[in-house]
Amino acid sequence: MPEARSQVFALADRYVEAWAALDPLAATARGVAGHDTEVTDLSPRGIEAREELTRQTLHQLRRLPIESDADRLAAGVLAERLDAQLALDDAGEPYRPLRVIGSPLQSVRQAFDLMARSSADDWVAIADRMERVPHALTGFRHTLDEALRRGLHAARRQATACAEQAATWAGLRGAPAYFVALADTFAGTGIDDPALGPRLAEAAAAATEAVEVTARFLFDDYAPRAPDDDAVGPERYDRFARFSLGASPDLQETYEWGWAELARIEAELADLADRIVPGGSTAEARAHLDTDPAQAVEGVDAFRRWLQDLMDRTVDELDGTHFDIPGPIRRVEAMIAPPGGAAAMYYTPPSEDLTRPGRTWYPTLGKTRFPLWPEVTTAFHEGVPGHHLQIGQVRVLGDRLSRFQRLTFVSGHGEGWALYAERLMDELGFLADPGTRFGFLTSQQFRAARVVIDIGVHLGMRLPAGQPFHPGERWTPALALAFLRPRSPFGDAFAASEIDRYLGWPAQAISYKVGERAWLECRHDVAARLGPAFDLRAFHAGALGLGNLGLDLLRAELGRLGAVPPEPAP
Repeated sequence: MPEARSQVFALADRYVEAWAALDPLAATARGVAGHDTEVTDLSPRGIEAREELTRQTLHQLRRLPIESDADRLAAGVLAERLDAQLALDDAGEPYRPLRVIGSPLQSVRQAFDLMARSSADDWVAIADRMERVPHALTGFRHTLDEALRRGLHAARRQATACAEQAATWAGLRGAPAYFVALADTFAGTGIDDPALGPRLAEAAAAATEAVEVTARFLFDDYAPRAPDDDAVGPERYDRFARFSLGASPDLQETYEWGWAELARIEAELADLADRIVPGGSTAEARAHLDTDPAQAVEGVDAFRRWLQDLMDRTVDELDGTHFDIPGPIRRVEAMIAPPGGAAAMYYTPPSEDLTRPGRTWYPTLGKTRFPLWPEVTTAFHEGVPGHHLQIGQVRVLGDRLSRFQRLTFVSGHGEGWALYAERLMDELGFLADPGTRFGFLTSQQFRAARVVIDIGVHLGMRLPAGQPFHPGERWTPALALAFLRPRSPFGDAFAASEIDRYLGWPAQAISYKVGERAWLECRHDVAARLGPAFDLRAFHAGALGLGNLGLDLLRAELGRLGAVPPEPAP
């Protein structure tokens, strides 16, 4: 008979099951099976049920014995994540759910992107879930009405941006209606079920109407009553920072460090620009790389194939040399994101059973020509050795980690690793070409700019007097966009979408550079402690083997364990 689970691991398993039942859209996103026909209750009642699960689980966790190092780590991760979530819940943040990325509105659509479409049963599940979309969006509007009644407003910018997204998915902005287009693809599957096609069409029409009603509600009812001020202030920002980072940084020190890091990177960029265009500026080097016909791909399909080939080659080159990549996660799929979402590239993890692969998603923003200089480092970030290696590797660790540890994601740890992965590929020589290294440094520049913009705007800080851009003035969204545009690797439309993202999702934008900083500091500390015995490959394996956890816990565990993973779970 299998060995009994510890009480901590058993509680973590029960929490995941209950969480997935209460938030099936998030369950699909994380790869938890069994809920693909369901849609999350986005009404106030659903919010209350999820909050109650958090409270009950924390109460139970604090009464359990810690029987091993594995228990200690599993309990620490679960407690830290639920405490951080509860702080947001107690402040009413679930009632301010509007933002251009990572909110319930986007999850309603994105869940369908991740659903299987190969069998009749798959399409029945899609129809089941699609039929539930109108009820879910009605609940979502009830939550927004209740938020207005309580004075828990999201900013007008987020309301109008989300309204535009919903209008796009409803087919009102030139692109095909999302659910209708999805239902239409059934005809090309060859599946012989004469009743299923009409059912899908009817469900798609109802879901599209619900999305359009939501767009009108946001435009006509919510946005006019929402405040213009985008800044959340220090108290709300601290809570968001704790949730995004698993740590509570000194924000003044982080702001000043962000400026220093930006200056360092931009000096390095200027030197490299002179190599690309002798005597030229950074802007001239970018223009040269953007217009070089030998360094671009024409056509969306050709670009997706180029990304896929790059990621396949990278897995082959890294496996067995710098990492040991388990066979079940060697495949990562390059995808083109449907229109209407935010402009940023993103990654979706494999399912728990690994039947659904990890995928990188690229929003084209209407482009058909793709300069390649910024894309190589982005592929490393989203794929291997970035998100896909980090998250996929944890999926195959089995009972050494709790189920919650295998499924959770802390942005500071995860995005920090992915940015560290870009730097690592530079250190390993994979970005030696001047153009692709220019892309890496521009990515670093962009993430450093995020730090000063995000903290600066939300906390109403002043720009430093010693730099040339509006010295001494207080940050505003307009200044943030003007500052970010020349530092955006993907153009002005991307920069504008990013500013909306930062303003609606406080402290997430800083998690990349702050997380990378933590990873670099941990590597330095472990190397100093182990001396000649330090092995980079072993460090990566041991550190990633801890699972995804907050930055404070990462530092503590690596301080305790060096590069040695925790003992097997009971």
